[in-house]
Formats: sequence, C-alpha cells, structure tokens
Amino acid sequence: MKLDTTNGDAKPSGSFTEGGGAADDDDVLVPPLNFAVVDNGIFRSGFPEPANFGFLKSLHLRSVICLCPEPYPEHNSEFLKAHGIRLYQFGIDGCKEPFVNIPEDTIREALKVLLDVRNHPVLIHCKRGKHRTGCLVGCLRRLQRWCLSSVFDEYQRFAAAKARVSDQRFIELFDISCLKHYPLSFSCSRK
Repeated sequence: MKLDTTNGDAKPSGSFTEGGGAADDDDVLVPPLNFAVVDNGIFRSGFPEPANFGFLKSLHLRSVICLCPEPYPEHNSEFLKAHGIRLYQFGIDGCKEPFVNIPEDTIREALKVLLDVRNHPVLIHCKRGKHRTGCLVGCLRRLQRWCLSSVFDEYQRFAAAKARVSDQRFIELFDISCLKHYPLSFSCSRK
C-alpha cells in the first residue's frame, strides 16, 4: 500500500477490496497462510495462492518443497517456471488420527533436498503449513540438535488446537542417524 503525503497527512492511497487489501497496488506483498522463516534460506507456509506470488518472488526462491500428493496447480507451476524455481514434490497424504501413516522414507528424501544449500532459498509447504510441514521442520530441528520441548513448541505454534500427538511422536522417533553426515550450514546449527 502506498501512502499519500501530498497534504502532509499520511493516508493510504488506492482503493480497497472487501477483505481490506489494496485492489490496485502491485506493491502489496501477501505472504501465504502460516508463512514463517525456519532458518537462513528456509521458509515454511501453507499452499501458496496466486495472491502470494509477488511475496514469493521477493524471496528469490530457488526451490519449493511441496508435501501434498495432488497434482501441482497449473498457475503455480507456471509461476515457478517463469521464475526458474524448481519444484520438489513429496506426496504425503493429509491423514487424520488415529489412522496416521507418515512415510519415514519420504520425509528422509525431503530432508535431503532441504539440507542441500544449492536448493536455497527454499519454501516448504503443504496445504495449511501445519502437520506435514511441521513434521519435516521438526525433523530438521532434531538434526539441528534442538531439545524436544522446543521442537514441540514450534510444531504446536503452527498446528494450534489441531496439534497431533502422532505427529509429535513421529518427530521424536524419527531416525536422524542416516542424515548426520549431511552438512548443516544454517544459522541455528553453527556452534
């Protein structure tokens, strides 16, 4: 939103939509649902909508890790292609308790992509940026040697009232030993 300062008063210019956003401004940057910085060059969110493309462009992404099994929407694919962003899709079904099956091998493969700094800046997303994304980020935090209570606090901040004990159990029991040889060159892992 631009500010009109022609008469000395700072007032927003441009028309506004019913949802409160500027209708005519190309400068308005709208982050995706549940957007957050995970670490240097690593971001997380819910599924990006076309309204979020300007914001995503400002991140100068190299890669997107999508954790949804559905085919990637054409308008999203076109945006990625137009900006030279590589899509890594790891289809994990959005399961609800008590029938949860988080595939360990899929999370492990997604972590390998995430740990490769050549893919950074990278955005991780699922539908809402809560459970599947939370599991992947939680496993990353374990590799970064975060204590479990901090990992679970972060998970719960995004999952809120829909936090799943099964997701937290998955994060806690996930075998990180096969990934310990991967270099961790992020801010949180340097000591």
